[in-house]
Amino acid sequence: MISRRKLIAGAGAGFASVVVAPRGWASPLARIAASDMRGAIDAVAYRAPAATDGSSRKLQAMIDAAARNRSPLMLPAGNYTVSNLTLPDNTRLIGVAGATRLVYGGDGAFMKAENAKRIEISDIVIDGANRWLADDAGGLLHFTGVEEVELSHCEIAGSAKNGLHLERCGGRIHGNRISGAADAGLYAVQSNALTVTGNRVEDCGNGGILVHRWQKGEDGSVISGNRIARIAARDGGTGENGNGINVFRAGNVMVTNNHIVDCAFTAVRANSASNVQISDNQCLRSGETAIFCEFEFEGAVVSGNLVDGASNGIAIANFDKGGRLASVTGNVVRNLSLTAPYAQDGGFGIGISAEADTLISGNVIENAPLWGIKLGWGPYMRNLVASGNIVRQAPVGCAVSVADGAGSAIISDNLFEGTSKGAVVAFLWDKAASGDLVGGSTAYPHLTIDRNRLS
Repeated sequence: MISRRKLIAGAGAGFASVVVAPRGWASPLARIAASDMRGAIDAVAYRAPAATDGSSRKLQAMIDAAARNRSPLMLPAGNYTVSNLTLPDNTRLIGVAGATRLVYGGDGAFMKAENAKRIEISDIVIDGANRWLADDAGGLLHFTGVEEVELSHCEIAGSAKNGLHLERCGGRIHGNRISGAADAGLYAVQSNALTVTGNRVEDCGNGGILVHRWQKGEDGSVISGNRIARIAARDGGTGENGNGINVFRAGNVMVTNNHIVDCAFTAVRANSASNVQISDNQCLRSGETAIFCEFEFEGAVVSGNLVDGASNGIAIANFDKGGRLASVTGNVVRNLSLTAPYAQDGGFGIGISAEADTLISGNVIENAPLWGIKLGWGPYMRNLVASGNIVRQAPVGCAVSVADGAGSAIISDNLFEGTSKGAVVAFLWDKAASGDLVGGSTAYPHLTIDRNRLS
């Protein structure tokens, strides 16, 4: 006969055999120090608000007590209908992934924090229920002056404004799902080296991830490894809305390895953002220009991106406003369209365009229904090199400006195929001014056209 004591002992030994990891490996339990668990506050002990009582005061009291003790607050599974929560410094909220739900009660604001060193929230569903937010609430979560925001593995849905609104914050936004925001999924202004990685941002009304500044300056944010889909332009415009990732006035920002699909305007738009790096992103089915560096910027690296489906592929624009200095290398741009959300001089259907101090090299452009490469626009052209590119199936392979005031350009070692109206053609604004110059020409002293080939 097996006694009850022996049975329990055997079960305990069996459990121990499960959690003991092979030599050289740390088990999940071994990585959790005792000090990490000690002092945690379980909301059940504090009579957490029930799904039906709608009380915010009880939860606020728990948050305040835990923050004073520098302890995490553990919220068990369930619905908590709350409004106007204020998170003090050292707030650490931890839920049960997918099962702990904070639902906005609609009483002005949902959750805010101000002038704190550290705020942490993880594994909580934050549901705005599409309810009204007061004028001073920029989003469901509105944080101002928080040195380290740690928001991880949360779901943020149904905001009547931004999903997450950050002002003067740093920290890390990682592994969250943000959806159904009427404005932007994440709006961050005046950030301090913010890291935004591994998030899903979907079905938002005006923008996906926005990194802005009130004036041009150092920002240092990293936006990497995110999935962004179905971003609309509810408020219209010509590019201020409808962007998957929008960097505005923020310097030294990296946008890398993101998967961005079905944006009403641009997958990655950098406006007046100097020293921006846009690399290794996949940009599918953009409604306007897939990757755009525009207005008052100096310094942009655009490399290794794949663009499939857009009106224009990659644009380095606005030399008239001071936009200059870029490297556009190793990109694949294909399947462009003549249609766009608005009309503009010069039209759409262009693979890669640039105006000043820019290298365009090693790119592959296919199915551009207007021009494969555009060099300059009227007098706005200076120090351009287009070399070593492949352009296929474009009526004009490379359109280059010969308007009065246009500066120097080198067009060399490119391979053209299927350019029915000419591989290299001079233009006065949007009007052709020459035949095919692919073999070279002395008619335009500011141009060097050499060693290009028709396939």
